[in-house]
Amino acid sequence: MNCCVRCFNDAEIIDIIKANKTKGNCDFCGSKGNLVYPLGKETILTDMFGELLDIYTVADKLPHTFPKDNTDLLKNILYRKWSIFNVEPDCIYRLITAICYEKYAVQPDLFDNPIGVLESQDSNYLNEHSIISGYAWNDFVEAIKEINRFHTDHINKSVLDMFIRCVRKHYKAGRIFYRARICSNEIGFTKNEMGAPPAHLATAGRVNPVGISVLYLADSIKTTLHEIRAGVFDYVTVGNFKLKKDIEVIDFASLDKISPFIANDALGISYTQHAVNIEHLKLISQQIAKPLRGHDSVLDYLPTQYISDYIKSQGFDGVEYISTMCEDGFNLAVFDEKLFRCTKTTVYDIQSLSYTYGELKV
Repeated sequence: MNCCVRCFNDAEIIDIIKANKTKGNCDFCGSKGNLVYPLGKETILTDMFGELLDIYTVADKLPHTFPKDNTDLLKNILYRKWSIFNVEPDCIYRLITAICYEKYAVQPDLFDNPIGVLESQDSNYLNEHSIISGYAWNDFVEAIKEINRFHTDHINKSVLDMFIRCVRKHYKAGRIFYRARICSNEIGFTKNEMGAPPAHLATAGRVNPVGISVLYLADSIKTTLHEIRAGVFDYVTVGNFKLKKDIEVIDFASLDKISPFIANDALGISYTQHAVNIEHLKLISQQIAKPLRGHDSVLDYLPTQYISDYIKSQGFDGVEYISTMCEDGFNLAVFDEKLFRCTKTTVYDIQSLSYTYGELKV
């Protein structure tokens, strides 16, 4: 039986399949003429997944105090938590039982019954190996807002450091990004007026606290226009910003998509440690991209400001995160605006807006 590159999201597995240099038809997702991996003939994936599955325990063998909400079927865990597969749960089940056919023969309950990670409820393990040091994300948010803003014991920086180094991203000098400002007329702003605000005018943002200037850029003109929420008939000046030197940033958008196999091989992050931090990684990725509504408090930015400030302290040049305002767009927050130079400006007239909406269930 063959599986193919389209069955997976995981970069390590995709590279393994590509290295096989064999094309054929997939017996799982049904695609034809793709690069495939012959299950049964090769054992690389079997060994990799065997180690990952070893961290799970069947629910009836877990302590009676283990929360049922923290257990699920393997196919659902692999679909909802790990960013490994690119197919639906039922297809994942067929794939994983074919990849780990020997383990399935010996331990069918692991594949067919609810399972959980024993260490996810072990406070001693979490204190040492969890990003949130054994706390919940909401505990960290409450503490940094209301108790201790600058020195918190809720974040285990050494663990955070291990994961952020899995999502380092490099940009070469010459790359163009964009920044927009709403202006009062068709003349717009000059190039010198398009940079980050001076420190005394810097308001709080998702990456910077008030009084610390950060240059917020976007990957495209479309993204930056959406990000500033320009209204119909507004004039908007868009500046082209050219990168002056190579930089290294942290890609928040990829935090919840880290390959467990790459993290394990390259940085020694155990599968268990990765598993207990998956939800934290997802929340960090989501929170930094979440826009504030008009009635929200700037205090809601404090958790991501804290994490971003730590990243800055480690010598990285900025953080990248998805745009929730523009599909497929992303933003880049640069700690030092001198890394970029505004090379040109263009004034746009916003002629129309389009809204999508959904009814809330009460």
